[in-house]
Amino acid sequence: MKTDIQTVDTVRRPVRGAQAPPVIEITPTRSYALTKVAAQPTAVVYCEGNFARIDGKTANGLVRHSEAYRIVSVIDSIHSGGNAGQVLDDVTNGIPIHKDLDAAVAHETIVPDTFIYGMAPSTGRLSTTDRGVVLDAIARGMNIVSGLHEYLSDDMEIAQAALARQVTIRDIRKPKLSKDMRLFDGSVARVDALRIAVLGTDCAIGKRTTATVLARALNAKGIKTVLVGTGQTGLMQGAKYGVAMDAVPPQFCCGELEGAIVAASEAERPDVILIEGQGALSHPAFCTSAFILRGSQPNAVILQHAPKRAHRCDFPNMPMPTPASEIALIEAFSDTKVIGVTLNHEGMSETEITNTIIGQTKKLGLPVTDALGRPEAHLLAMVVAAYPGLQQETVGVAM
Repeated sequence: MKTDIQTVDTVRRPVRGAQAPPVIEITPTRSYALTKVAAQPTAVVYCEGNFARIDGKTANGLVRHSEAYRIVSVIDSIHSGGNAGQVLDDVTNGIPIHKDLDAAVAHETIVPDTFIYGMAPSTGRLSTTDRGVVLDAIARGMNIVSGLHEYLSDDMEIAQAALARQVTIRDIRKPKLSKDMRLFDGSVARVDALRIAVLGTDCAIGKRTTATVLARALNAKGIKTVLVGTGQTGLMQGAKYGVAMDAVPPQFCCGELEGAIVAASEAERPDVILIEGQGALSHPAFCTSAFILRGSQPNAVILQHAPKRAHRCDFPNMPMPTPASEIALIEAFSDTKVIGVTLNHEGMSETEITNTIIGQTKKLGLPVTDALGRPEAHLLAMVVAAYPGLQQETVGVAM
């Protein structure tokens, strides 16, 4: 899938000397399909103290996959001097980690185009320290991308600084005006593509990563697949279709997602549409999974689970559900079926991953794999086993 993104931050600026400013666009518009540009803007991802941790999930996702921006470095003083891919997945990827913005800029021959706020704190807001870093980035002529619930383009100080420096602020979660939103009308039922939602037993558990890996595997096999994003990280990565679900008024959530899916179907004519999950259906702090199930009306669901996670993210007194209980809830709530389970291997050894795959496969009667720790063919086989008509040739995999 060719990623397209509307942006005006493609002007490359030298570290020293005159800087040619891009056209100002403080409040960008959101749409289902984003406009194509000729080249990826370069970007530094800010993730101080949180890279490779749960609250750093936006940075983690961008390091693993980004079509909209070329990630040149990550900022996190804890891992300064390291390689982002090595720290995150034990795979070198050429993206260095720097201690601060000074070091990140000094490492490049020209100032990177974009500063991405790569954290998703539970507060959804900017700290005093981080505010200073954002203002510093603006002063250097860098455009700002943020997925916070706090819209930086509405912040007087930050907006005025951006205007003075002639740079853009892109608030990923800033929704359209209510008058421009759509209500659910049932048109998703006329979509011919197989619709698969990747849901989970918790937030920040790897749903988007699994969906991204699966989309790549399906497309590589000639099964045309489009991934519809539903959160800030997926949209930052360059999802061509999608909406930040948790920023949309509940009345319009199902309709906005339905609109993104219908748009993807009509424009791309894919065989499969994958829908990125949010939160968890059983999680009392989130309602997005319910809207995703209602709005997308998925034919099938893949469930992501972290076996070693004892409690819900940010909720130490709330134990994790079992995959079996979440599957039962999903299938009772929606006219769909869970076709497999994928693991988040945080805190697990190779032996534990293998034993869990074997044990859960037997217990649930469903295929189980680890999207990052096992071959992509296993994930592909999960889908083809449920829908053999997608591919004529047999997909054979070994544990």
